[in-house]
Amino acid sequence: MEATIEVIGLRKRFGRTMALDGMSFRVTPGQVTGFVGPNGAGKSTTMRVILGLDAADEGTALVGGRPYPSLRNPLSHVGALLDAAALQPSRTGRNHLLWLAHSQGLPARRVDEVIEQVGLRSAARRKAGGYSLGMRQRLGIAAALLGDPPVLMLDEPVNGLDPEGIVWIRGLLRSLAAEGRAVLISSHLMSELQDTADHLVVVGRGRVVADTSVADLIATASSGRVTLRTTARSEAMTALAHAGATVAAGDRDTITVSGLEAERIVTLLNANAVPFSEVAAHRATLEDAYMDLTRDAVEFRAATGVTTGTATGAAAGQEAAR
Repeated sequence: MEATIEVIGLRKRFGRTMALDGMSFRVTPGQVTGFVGPNGAGKSTTMRVILGLDAADEGTALVGGRPYPSLRNPLSHVGALLDAAALQPSRTGRNHLLWLAHSQGLPARRVDEVIEQVGLRSAARRKAGGYSLGMRQRLGIAAALLGDPPVLMLDEPVNGLDPEGIVWIRGLLRSLAAEGRAVLISSHLMSELQDTADHLVVVGRGRVVADTSVADLIATASSGRVTLRTTARSEAMTALAHAGATVAAGDRDTITVSGLEAERIVTLLNANAVPFSEVAAHRATLEDAYMDLTRDAVEFRAATGVTTGTATGAAAGQEAAR
């Protein structure tokens, strides 16, 4: 089976809400592809359509060139984790995996192999209902790995993991991709994706906003910008803005400047007697690039000074729209 995920022109409406509006992208083997976007962008709906849990109004979703419902023993083709809480709490972790293995014609020894792989050996015979969120994540990842599939699709796999677990999942995902598998992960943690993903599919309002390598996305976000470090930030921003630059305050004593070359910035600062300690080409983070891309695609934005009741209602609306 070809290790790919193909999403072609997906459209999906829930009542008046257009969840997917022509969603199209391809996940290729040998790399980790990050799937990111604001709440309500269509990530979870897309994953559910790929797995046949939701039906698209238009378009096609294929795993290895075939629709998921047509796959025989699907765990041997694609491993997925969408909800770590989707388990029978009275079963032990091992029995949960055994039940899945039997349904796919997989041997019991494979269950013990994935338990060892995700680090749950000491908890395997405990009831899964007593697992912490991080342990449930590990159990869900074990289930995804059970059939040794060429395609993996994980929704927020870092959620609930401790620092050791985050380092572990980062290495696991990269090693799986290095074996030639197609790996798709959704996440809101840009710092983790910057260290893990090779490629990024950025979505907003049900459409693809960017489909590019992480390196290219960061390079584009860095281009034409200069980072300035100064103890007189207000004075520096005023002088540069008057010269036509676009300035943005960063952390502590830093400013990001667009529209002026570094040499011109130095000349202006000296002319206005503004002290500075550094003027250098800006190195954007993946989070910077992501925020630039999705600024106009954020559907749910909290108001300043929002009350607790309003915030709770907004959070509920975000979850429902995902």
